[in-house]
Amino acid sequence: MLEDHIIDLYEKHAETWVQARLRERSFPEKSWLDRFCALVPSPANILDCGCGAGEPIATYLTAQGHSITGVDSSEKMVRMFRDRLPNQRALVQDMRKLSLAETFDGILAWDSFFHLNHDDQRRMFPIFRAHAKSGTALMFTSGSSHAEAIGVFQGEPLYHASLDSAEYRNLLEDHGFHVTENVDEDRNCGGRTIWLAQSHQPSTG
Repeated sequence: MLEDHIIDLYEKHAETWVQARLRERSFPEKSWLDRFCALVPSPANILDCGCGAGEPIATYLTAQGHSITGVDSSEKMVRMFRDRLPNQRALVQDMRKLSLAETFDGILAWDSFFHLNHDDQRRMFPIFRAHAKSGTALMFTSGSSHAEAIGVFQGEPLYHASLDSAEYRNLLEDHGFHVTENVDEDRNCGGRTIWLAQSHQPSTG
């Protein structure tokens, strides 16, 4: 199964991936990260699922004064994250098995969540909920319809999958999040489909 080789693929090509990101002149993620930051306190404690080497997401968020806990299945990526951001926390962990026994002001799964197969994506929502407090912002990228797609990275197949929009909305609502913004194939962000949600605040009566 191609999805089972994602970790090995990023481990094998970690340095190449990071250098490619560093060479990019554009930063299309910025506007969405700013929207995400508008929903969290300042400073915030943010969980970055699939943090990679911390570039550009964690680097940008720490520059805004936030604290990051990065988790990634690739040991090489985590090692580079620690080298780049020595004052932040990075853990070699599979997000599908994450159980940190703590909650965060914000949770990200940017360009990582969509590498999981359909069932693993569904199983992530209880994990998001377990690491959220009241008002936690959650942002992730997905596809725009129920499908699987195979890209190419360094000449090797790269697996992606997505549920449909209605199922994502239902999963978010069922696990205590309401959607604040959702854009399909955002042309201003590299064609990504982006979900920004927030855990329900308690009723004030």
